[in-house]
Amino acid sequence: MDFEFDATTEDLRARVRDFLDSEITPAEQVFEEQLAGSDDPWAWSSVPVLRELKDKAKTAGLWNLFLPGANGAGLTNLQYAPLAEITGRSFLAPAVFNCSAPDTGNMEVLNEFGSPEQQEQWLKPLLRGEIRSSFAMTEPDVASSDATNISTRIERDGDDYVINGRKWWITGAMNPEAKIFIVMGKTDPSAERHRQQSQILVPRDTPGLEIKRGMEVFGYDDHDHGGHAELAFHDVRVPASNLIAGEGLGFAIAQARLGPGRIHHCMRSIGVAEKAIELMCARADARTAFGKPLSEQGVIRDWIAEARVRVEQLRLLVLKTAWLMDTVGNKGAHTEIQAIKIATPRTVQWILDHAIQLYGAGGLSQDFSLAKAYAGIRTLRFADGPDEVHKASLARRELRRQAEARG
Repeated sequence: MDFEFDATTEDLRARVRDFLDSEITPAEQVFEEQLAGSDDPWAWSSVPVLRELKDKAKTAGLWNLFLPGANGAGLTNLQYAPLAEITGRSFLAPAVFNCSAPDTGNMEVLNEFGSPEQQEQWLKPLLRGEIRSSFAMTEPDVASSDATNISTRIERDGDDYVINGRKWWITGAMNPEAKIFIVMGKTDPSAERHRQQSQILVPRDTPGLEIKRGMEVFGYDDHDHGGHAELAFHDVRVPASNLIAGEGLGFAIAQARLGPGRIHHCMRSIGVAEKAIELMCARADARTAFGKPLSEQGVIRDWIAEARVRVEQLRLLVLKTAWLMDTVGNKGAHTEIQAIKIATPRTVQWILDHAIQLYGAGGLSQDFSLAKAYAGIRTLRFADGPDEVHKASLARRELRRQAEARG
């Protein structure tokens, strides 16, 4: 078993890390200042310094790294994993490299399922980083942990579809540059449970689409990522050609979208954990309490050691999952995808919690990145499916596997 990355990955790791350290990290404060001074705090992707960084990244060939095939960088999941980890160290980096959610998942959907016309109109501008997008699935009136519950209706009317319903926690939707929404709703409530749903493209300026409000996570409005929004659809009418793939395929498309999306979140989250460990060590060396540095206190050393062990275990599981996705496909890696989705937010949340504790009251404040990172990681225990749903599914598979082995 060889744990060494190939030459392509090592080259890109060095280039991405150098770009992060020399270009992105020094620009983070500039970005915050420019965003604070802008007329619309939700229009974060039009902030001048971010546009400059994106142009530099594109010129450097560090663009669309997440997407395999001709439309992307042609990397495997295993090659992309350590690059995504590096981007997790900065809130700006995923956008700089055009590798941020929900655009990544939406580009994958359009790349795999979109018609030539849909790809021309929406995929290409997304690939070029000219527009942003949102994915509208979760709803306030049903238990969206079961995606078959969604109640938004997509009804055929001649050459059009008419959409009615409510959505919330729609990432990026507050950003005026989110020009296209992929909306999931029911086209046939009488069909088989997993064939009732469809996905359809709704341009932002379509009459009847109401962006009601931005939503906060632990008091953070997440304005520098386009925010999470509550939406309402009032007789929203779009051409029938906006339907993606066909009626009844919405659930299958969602499952295809969420596999890569889940591992991308996990990859970036490891970068968040590594940054938190660095902050823990710096703080422990710099602060003295009860006559000696915090780094010499036994309980602090226990936290740091435990954090290192946990993140190394997590990275190995994520890399194994990436390798399986490359070799046996997303379906073959289903158990491991669920495992990392369960393990990653919980592990990184534990590390962030102890980093906050080490920083004292400062860890709760806006003066350090830890509280904001904690709020972001905590959301991942819901995003792309809550822990409990993944555990239930994984347990069913394990029980079945063990029963077959006994038989």
